[in-house]
Amino acid sequence: MTVAVALLAYATGAGTLGPRLLGQARWTQRAPLLGIVICLAAAWSVVAAAGLAGLTLAVHATALGSGLSQLIGACVIRLRDTYATPGGALVAGLGLALAAAVVTRTAVAAATHLRAVRRHARQHAQAVRLVGRPEPALDAMLVEHPQAAAYCVAGPDPTVIVTTAALQALDPGQLAAVLAHERAHLAWHHHRLVALARIAQQLLPFLPLMRAAAGQVARLVELHADDTATAAHDTRTLATALVVLAERGGLAPAPAVNELVAPGLGATGMTAAGAEALQRIQRMLRPAQPLSRLRRQLLRAGAAGLALTPLLLALAPAVVALALGRVPAA
Repeated sequence: MTVAVALLAYATGAGTLGPRLLGQARWTQRAPLLGIVICLAAAWSVVAAAGLAGLTLAVHATALGSGLSQLIGACVIRLRDTYATPGGALVAGLGLALAAAVVTRTAVAAATHLRAVRRHARQHAQAVRLVGRPEPALDAMLVEHPQAAAYCVAGPDPTVIVTTAALQALDPGQLAAVLAHERAHLAWHHHRLVALARIAQQLLPFLPLMRAAAGQVARLVELHADDTATAAHDTRTLATALVVLAERGGLAPAPAVNELVAPGLGATGMTAAGAEALQRIQRMLRPAQPLSRLRRQLLRAGAAGLALTPLLLALAPAVVALALGRVPAA
């Protein structure tokens, strides 16, 4: 019972206080990929803690039965005492129900979200091929439209889309940098990272951490794509291209473009607009110092710690009990 309480306390505390910590983490702009990993590790550790809390309530009445206790002797007595569930079968049943609910809801939410996103992306890519034309020199689909836009559609048929207005507004270097940004989204499968954050949000939407993590991941994938693009293209070139696109339509597909390409489907690009686009431009024009190797290692360790915390909380009493060794049965 104590273990379940500890796990639920962790889930509640992390789910409530997590957004404040994420909001204060300025280092994420200097290492966006690490920031994504931390956000996802924090969000999914809360989901894992909720599921493990149910299992620990049920473990006394299920996994550690009398047959097993005869096999490994007094160690199991210690384990059973450690994980003993006041209320017996009733509380154990409630624990199993909680664990099953978490697993079932996770599976259903993931399947529903991924199916919808996959269908949406396929329909949008097909529509683009109907109204646009391939541009081999750009390795992209060109759509005739007066509003400048460039974006990507991930999924089973990954596609980069550029409007004719964007082609006219950008010089060759700017266009190449923008296309590199969009290809970075596809190459790094950013849509999957965003999907993981959104699924976690659907599972526990009442926890502030889940909403904050989803927003942070959506923002950080843009910064990571910027960094990937500027590794091969001049930073100022990409920043200038963002200014041009922001003035003439933006990087994400505008409503008018979507209505032309796929009526009723809505936007599928992952790029930010408005204030976030301005922050991206300022970040590129005033680059910060990269994180030191030591700090990166510490952050990686922190991500691993977040991911493992629920399991460690669940197993700690068992490890302690087993470490005491076999003792003569009383």
